[in-house]
Amino acid sequence: MWNFRWKKNPLEKVHKKCLMEETIRAASQEVSDEFKTLVKAEDLNSLRHLQHLILGRLQDSNAVLSHYNDFAENCFADVSLEFARNTRLLKSMKADLDYIFLKLRSIKSKISATYPDAFPDDSTSDAFDRRPDLELPQ
Repeated sequence: MWNFRWKKNPLEKVHKKCLMEETIRAASQEVSDEFKTLVKAEDLNSLRHLQHLILGRLQDSNAVLSHYNDFAENCFADVSLEFARNTRLLKSMKADLDYIFLKLRSIKSKISATYPDAFPDDSTSDAFDRRPDLELPQ
């Protein structure tokens, strides 16, 4: 008939939460006290000292690596410009040499056509161009 739903008091929730927090705080304090009895203060101090030494060494190493990275970045910037310029120069030289060898082949074929005895038969065969083809993968 009557359907009553009892709503929980909001103060009860807060009270339960506070009790749980206090219980957890007390338990953690007890565990902490137990750990303090297991470890000697001298050992903790020596561990702390060793950790500070390691921290100092790591900070020094970090500083050295940071300086090296800056140096390497500057060197790379300088070298990359030179590398790009030299790459363009080499490509230009290759194009020039290809053109020169093309002209030499055409001149040699014209001379061979005009004067068949000008070159021995072996010179027009496979020995003509012994340059390696740099564009083929090896």
